[in-house]
Amino acid sequence: MKVMVGLSGGVDSAVAAYLLQQQGHEVVAGFMRNWDALANNDYLGNPTIGDPQCPQEKDYEDAKMVAEKLGIPLLRADFVKEYWDDVFSYFLNEYKKGRTPNPDVFCNKYIKFDRFLNFAKSQGCDKIAMGHYAKKVNEGGIDYIFKAADKNKDQSYFLCQINEEQISSCLFPLADIDKPKVREIAHQLGLSSVMDKKDSTGVCFIGERNFKQFLSNYLPSKKGDIIDGGTGKVVGTHNGVMYYTLGQRKGLGIGGIRGINADGGYFIYKKDVPNNILYVAKVEDSYLLESDKAIIDNVNWIGPKPTNEIEVGVKFRYRQADQKAKLHFEGEKIVLDYSFAPVKAVTPGQIAAIYQGERMLGGGIIDAIYRQGKRIDL
Repeated sequence: MKVMVGLSGGVDSAVAAYLLQQQGHEVVAGFMRNWDALANNDYLGNPTIGDPQCPQEKDYEDAKMVAEKLGIPLLRADFVKEYWDDVFSYFLNEYKKGRTPNPDVFCNKYIKFDRFLNFAKSQGCDKIAMGHYAKKVNEGGIDYIFKAADKNKDQSYFLCQINEEQISSCLFPLADIDKPKVREIAHQLGLSSVMDKKDSTGVCFIGERNFKQFLSNYLPSKKGDIIDGGTGKVVGTHNGVMYYTLGQRKGLGIGGIRGINADGGYFIYKKDVPNNILYVAKVEDSYLLESDKAIIDNVNWIGPKPTNEIEVGVKFRYRQADQKAKLHFEGEKIVLDYSFAPVKAVTPGQIAAIYQGERMLGGGIIDAIYRQGKRIDL
């Protein structure tokens, strides 16, 4: 089988390519260029280390080294416009609404498992492969995503928006091995430029940034009041409600970091977007962050939809333990009821990934939450 692996310049995709070779596949590598730092007025490199090279170009050089070492061809695909239209525009629009988006999920949906898949097919490949820690399992003739063996690295959360056809078209070579083993293999192969490379963080394909500085290039800051919801007093000033998220404590400048304020820190529990106001409370009042129900839209569902209420596990954030909930459909939307065990800091705009045990059923965007019967949209 001819497989194109998405070679990112990191250790996971490098080892994924090697494992595919060991399985007897004809392997081709593809490097995706999805962000144009110059055209988008983004700064290059990391000023803290004085590296003038664009991080994406450094990743490409690392990917070339891996491809040469493994003896496989490396093709380069440009999806800058598609990334802007389908991922980054959504990212900005959600922040304008004061919501908290997750662009990595939609990068997978629209770029890695769509545009890249089509590119691979145009090059005569049968399937694509990624360095994700996730597993594909066929049950009853349906391809599902399952959690990876390495639960510390499991990335199924970020795949909750890809459909069955996309799942069927992809291989996950890292499904049953853990990160230490991946690095061990890379060392054995002598993949010097990637074997000890730290895991990528930050926005998909954009990378690590001073987030407020980066976002201000596209959404101008607008100062406003920070109000203590208990007293009604103004306790500080913020740079724009879109830069903050529910539950945030650090970076508020009003005791959000332990030790600054003798009375303890504050956290954000409400955002008034039209009036540009953040509402905060003291840490001892963290119950104000609790919600007991959520409405999920933009739903992607794998397999038959349930006609009755079912019990599920839900991740509202990556690495979060599964939260128990009852689920039912209302039209095209999902209603999640977790009133028997309220959850803190569930935030409109975030992604909810839905599971039954190890199997992922799909996911969607949190459209609204409820706190003691009151709907919170942001």
